[in-house]
Amino acid sequence: MSNLAVLPIILPLIAAIVLIFFNSKVKVSRSLTKIFSLIGLGLSGYIAWEVINNGTITMQTGDWVAPYGIILVMDSLAAVLVLTTNVIAVACAFYAPAAGLGEKEKFYFYPFFFFLITGVSGAFITGDLFNLFVFFEVLLMASYALIVLGGDKVQLRESLKYLLINLFSSMLFVTAVAFVYGALGTVNMAQIAQRVQEAEQQGILTTVGILLFFVFATKAALFPLYYWLPKSYIVPNPVISALFGALLTKVGIYSIFRVFTLIFVHRIELTHDIFIWFAGLSMVFGIIGALSTTNIKLIVAYNIIPAIGFILLGIGVMNETAISGSIYYLVHDMLIKSALFLLMGVIAYVAGTSDLRKMGGLLHTYPLLGWLLFIAAFVLAGIPPFSGFIGKLLLLQGAFKGEHIVIILIGLLTSLLILYSIAKIFINAFWGDKDAMGHIEKKSTKGMVAPIVFLLALSVILGLGAEYFYTIADSIAAYIMDPQIYIDSVLKE
Repeated sequence: MSNLAVLPIILPLIAAIVLIFFNSKVKVSRSLTKIFSLIGLGLSGYIAWEVINNGTITMQTGDWVAPYGIILVMDSLAAVLVLTTNVIAVACAFYAPAAGLGEKEKFYFYPFFFFLITGVSGAFITGDLFNLFVFFEVLLMASYALIVLGGDKVQLRESLKYLLINLFSSMLFVTAVAFVYGALGTVNMAQIAQRVQEAEQQGILTTVGILLFFVFATKAALFPLYYWLPKSYIVPNPVISALFGALLTKVGIYSIFRVFTLIFVHRIELTHDIFIWFAGLSMVFGIIGALSTTNIKLIVAYNIIPAIGFILLGIGVMNETAISGSIYYLVHDMLIKSALFLLMGVIAYVAGTSDLRKMGGLLHTYPLLGWLLFIAAFVLAGIPPFSGFIGKLLLLQGAFKGEHIVIILIGLLTSLLILYSIAKIFINAFWGDKDAMGHIEKKSTKGMVAPIVFLLALSVILGLGAEYFYTIADSIAAYIMDPQIYIDSVLKE
């Protein structure tokens, strides 16, 4: 049973290696990508069911007993995020053939696609701080290749910014890991948590924790370190943007989640209280960016930042209600952001532009796209009974229990402005006279719409099925609020 923990890493890695040999055979690569992604979804679904019903699965590689060897920990949080990752991988795998990649498909797109999934899954599952760094580098190397795929001038410009900021944060990450090892003599996260607890998080330990937060905040694109994200995420093909927007920043916020609910939990007044202000500032500056642009892809990219702020809010408040809200909102945002990036790709394709000022009347020609956007706006903004509402309700309830009234008001205002930012696309691009854009030839959207419907349907189900899904989020939150459960499951004495 313990071998199940490594399968979500091994499967996409094998898929990536296999697809290297079929790189020039596009049709074969497309078919294999769909098959591997569906197998990954089925496998991760089974593992999630097994973990939620029977408890954490740990794997000690090479029979080296923890904390001496590399350990993989498939707990309920990791299992849910791995499952969500594979859901998004399936949608992108089926969207990619119709995404207009053209010759780019022969530039090892599909192998790098699976290398990215390998890195993301590994980051969620690893129980070792150094291997978290390793899996970060795996997913970043794949993302470096994907962001420059095609070699347009704007891609190269934005990719340089993306590359430099991530190289800098990776350098700080490995430095922080060295500090942790020097101070505590281990990189196993369970043992780090145990030793930090014994030392009552004195002296340099809190400083190292703040350094790790800075590293993860950069990768998660929190205020004020978000400036590199918006344009970097919109320059590649929409299917790549969907992968980046749904997964990459979420690995950063997951790392904050894991480290600051397991390890650095003994000086909350020095760490978590600050997170609440970072969360509020991320909400404010992210939505200002979304409202300031007329580029539909940039609007969605900027909306990543307030979403990360909402998730960080739950970690900062640090009570069971807020943590369950962060978990719910994290899954919700992964699904809806991937759907929106794919949808913006289709809208830009049929309109021939990403500029709202040059759009109008698309509802007459593409009614399905219009109503999908309408539903997506409600889901993203958190209108009842959709999934965004459930997550935000739990977060704001948790904040109210902690008497954080100012952040509640910021969260409510941000939610209204998020709705406006997406509604602006619907009003300007789809409303209006049929001939607002002049005569344009209707383009085929075959193969593009079904993956978007799939992701939106899951987002809607996540909201309508809140009675069931909330119990899972609540049980994960209760587990997270007691770090000793994680420590005992890894350091079996």
